[in-house]
Amino acid sequence: MNYLRIKKNREFLKIFKRGIRVHSPALSLILFPSGTMRMGIALSKKHGKAVERNRIKRLIRESFNKNLHMLQKNWAVVVLPRVADGYSFKTFEKSFIICFKKVNGWGK
Repeated sequence: MNYLRIKKNREFLKIFKRGIRVHSPALSLILFPSGTMRMGIALSKKHGKAVERNRIKRLIRESFNKNLHMLQKNWAVVVLPRVADGYSFKTFEKSFIICFKKVNGWGK
């Protein structure tokens, strides 16, 4: 299952205002119901220079794509990584699993 990227500023603002927030040790997710699966990443310069920010984005995209099947509905998701000393694929993957379990538990 693939997803579309959120690129427009107005889409980010809509999700920030009306979305549901879910937190885990390495990530915070803001979710809003959508017709198709969409994802955007919000990073600041606190995360390092451009090379480091791009690496973080690649790791997040890959771990999101790998665990996307766990979501039961289509959402527009904005991912906010927390500032840390080191970032790895495993930490992002564990954080996505924690967040997706929380989101799926709300529907019950």
